[in-house]
Amino acid sequence: MSTTRHGFRVRERMVGWHELTGGPPGQLPLSFEGEWGPDRVRDWLDPREPTFLWQEIRGTVTAGGLCERAPFQGTLSLEYVGPRRIRYALDFDVDGRPHRLVGDKETLRWWNLAVTHTTCFVTITDLSTGRLVSRGTVLFRLRDLPGLLRIRRLVRHRDRLTRLHW
Repeated sequence: MSTTRHGFRVRERMVGWHELTGGPPGQLPLSFEGEWGPDRVRDWLDPREPTFLWQEIRGTVTAGGLCERAPFQGTLSLEYVGPRRIRYALDFDVDGRPHRLVGDKETLRWWNLAVTHTTCFVTITDLSTGRLVSRGTVLFRLRDLPGLLRIRRLVRHRDRLTRLHW
């Protein structure tokens, strides 16, 4: 007996700047690129499921003065009910020390998608000390939208997983 699962993967890139707290003043480049997406869209869209609009994300982060293409793993939460935000929580290392980037797309409004879904306010914290390392803003560039919308359909036949690209 075979089971079919429909899911998708999205590759998302955010680009902007950050300012180090306790470092020289000025804006430094900040970006992250990650891939996320559910294996089962039905479960992901079901508010009764623990994975409701929640997803693991993996990729790389570049933060001027801190790291260059450091691998991260973390979570993405689409919180349309309640806080009305999209939250990224990305864990990565800088010189062997654990750091966390938390980014929020805040006050989501359906009538202002071009702003509320593209602007992300970011903090980076050194997890070993709890010290705030930097604050910044990254943007989803609308020219990256075609790449974001590239979807893969996942199909499972018995124990074999096949990816079909659309």
